[in-house]
Amino acid sequence: MKKLTIALLSGGASSEREVSLKSGDQVYEALDKEKYKVIRYDPKTEINRLVADAPEIDACLIILHGPFGEDGTVQGLLDLLGIPYQGTGVLGSALAMNKIAAKKLYEKAGLPVPPYIAINRGEEIDPEKIADQFGLPLVVKPVQGGSSIGMSIVKSTEALKHAVDIAFEQDNSILIETYIKGIEITGSIIGNEKPEALPVVEIIPGKKHEFFDYEAKYTAGLTQEICPARINKNLTKKAQEYAKTAHSALFCKGYSRTDMILKNNDIYVLETNTIPGMTPTSLLPLAAATAGISFSELLDTLIELSIS
Repeated sequence: MKKLTIALLSGGASSEREVSLKSGDQVYEALDKEKYKVIRYDPKTEINRLVADAPEIDACLIILHGPFGEDGTVQGLLDLLGIPYQGTGVLGSALAMNKIAAKKLYEKAGLPVPPYIAINRGEEIDPEKIADQFGLPLVVKPVQGGSSIGMSIVKSTEALKHAVDIAFEQDNSILIETYIKGIEITGSIIGNEKPEALPVVEIIPGKKHEFFDYEAKYTAGLTQEICPARINKNLTKKAQEYAKTAHSALFCKGYSRTDMILKNNDIYVLETNTIPGMTPTSLLPLAAATAGISFSELLDTLIELSIS
């Protein structure tokens, strides 16, 4: 049987470059070299080589995070080159990357989200008014981006201005939303025409971390990740249905992972990742493993879904 030629994209130009490179390393090691000829590309410096090699490439694994990788730009290039790729296309990628667009579609689909406000660079901010409207604490984060880069939890109006400045370092638009203290969970979806929900993961950041921030995400041992989540069957089913609804509302394909907060019996949808992390501490591989799908089998499935 002829080997498939797989382009593996990792690195890129976003603030999540290092995470992408680590994910790419793990994916490369896990791919079955008896099935695939794997060629690695770093879009930051090797777009021309990818374009030149396009006629020989059977499928592409995009292991990029953040702008210029997860936002539809690379997906558009691959569409032009006629290269199949795993996951969501241009439209869904762009929608999921923009947290404001995603929230509007969540709301349209009937999914609960924390109360929020969007602010553009240059607009005046009244911390007292915002605190009165949304309460304290508040979550401040860039509209576009991932891995919790530029995100802060604000407990006072005095701290709000600094948090806003940090978020604006990453984007020209930011999101301020009510902080909901509860159990962090995430639901992964896999499939094209008939997407299926994987087991829900419960996330418990270490005591030094108020939320699942960059360090907690990517430093082994700092966060406890429990799969299946320690929640009852009804809440598990609800979280899985919410993940499916979010996947559909954002026009996702192939796979996705939706992050949520559980407070009492209420679940709030936070955001959807169209290219979930693939590092040793990542959540989608954990959910797949709990469902009996090894990491290599997961990659085989994603490649099959891209070609189909």
